[in-house]
Amino acid sequence: MGIFTKDIKTMEHLFLHQLQDIYYAEQQLTKAIPKMAELATNSDLKAGLKSHVIDTQNQIGRLDKVFAKLGQQPKGTDCPAIDGLIKEANATAGEIEDKAVLDAAIVANSQAVEHYEIARYGTLIAWAEELGHDDVVRLLTTNLNEEKAANTKLSNVALRKGVNKKASAA
Repeated sequence: MGIFTKDIKTMEHLFLHQLQDIYYAEQQLTKAIPKMAELATNSDLKAGLKSHVIDTQNQIGRLDKVFAKLGQQPKGTDCPAIDGLIKEANATAGEIEDKAVLDAAIVANSQAVEHYEIARYGTLIAWAEELGHDDVVRLLTTNLNEEKAANTKLSNVALRKGVNKKASAA
């Protein structure tokens, strides 16, 4: 699919394309999240990121089931948005010397990723319902709920576990 091609002709094609997009994104995140966890110094942040890698692997498994229910082979398609968010997170991490400030940046960049995933899953659920793919809505909703929970945990680490307070004192 290119910028000047018109490969997406129907809502079904669009749904499948967005499904491939989030599939690619989740796979990229299984590589990126452990790197951020290694950089994190706050124990709650580090543990939360490590835990979310397992969630992400489970989400990929659910997406495999979604593809199967649709009669499709699981595959991803390049997702410039997630690639950009990961690139930005890596660049920011490389510019920060203070570990407390780095933890705050990791939270912020992780939340940007979670918000992207929440948007994608919300749209996929709405489209699945509209297209009559009721058998995949539950799987997509489980992924969405996990992404929302991850975002809430990140907020908790930032606000209640002291990441932002420690970073602001640096």
